[in-house]
Amino acid sequence: MTLLAASLMALFAAAMADLVPTVVQAPDSPIRLEHAKILNVGAAEPAVLLYAATNLTDAELEQFTVIAYIFDADGVLKTRQVAPGRRTLEKRETKFSTMVLDGRAIAPTDRVVVGVNQAQRTDAEKWWSAELEAAAKEAVKK
Repeated sequence: MTLLAASLMALFAAAMADLVPTVVQAPDSPIRLEHAKILNVGAAEPAVLLYAATNLTDAELEQFTVIAYIFDADGVLKTRQVAPGRRTLEKRETKFSTMVLDGRAIAPTDRVVVGVNQAQRTDAEKWWSAELEAAAKEAVKK
């Protein structure tokens, strides 16, 4: 029985290793996400999104938020989760960061779509923002 359980866990881990999130981006986004991967997908632990965030502007960005959409195998949106990204991205700088995806357990057949939905320049009160849900739903259809 132990061998069977270990084999099933290995198959599950291998299937989840192939789960690569789709990145969507608003046309005027000041930040681009790249190198996105889903890590740490054990049955008892939440998945973790690893990504690189690049400041596309010539201004320092104090903060930004990343949104993740989790769709089931049929393309139905099951959960949406927002988290702050790394603080302070210098102009044209890239930093790696993570986001714990604990809003819903991710199945091997799920689709994960991520993007930057808010950003704030240093010493500015106004936030840049974008609605990405329509783009995420369109990305899942492809």
